Amino acid sequence: VQLVESGGGLVQAGGSLRLSCAASGRTFSSDAMAWFRQAPGEEREFVAAETWSGGSTNYADSVKDRFTISRGSARNTVYLQMNSLKPEDTAVYYCAAGAAAWSSPLWYDYWGQGTQVTVSS
Repeated sequence: VQLVESGGGLVQAGGSLRLSCAASGRTFSSDAMAWFRQAPGEEREFVAAETWSGGSTNYADSVKDRFTISRGSARNTVYLQMNSLKPEDTAVYYCAAGAAAWSSPLWYDYWGQGTQVTVSS
């Protein structure tokens, strides 16, 4: 499975961005897609996840009610709509594919290269 993120950039606080993750390869082997983020000097942090099969979602408390994860119509795209962005959302955002929509990165076998999101105050 190959994952490629896009849509990152610079935005002012309160603004919005939409990240995309294009998946290719044996995507049927992974039931869950997720977004993680990593700020400089910090550990990788779970953001949101969704399963292909049931559509169930899981969000970090820090982004609940501001971010929305969604799937494309085909089993090859996942999005992260980010609204009401804050400077503390600044990080490299990674797309991941794995067995279940849990928050631990250990559940995910495949990772993209990441896309930078910078929120200015």
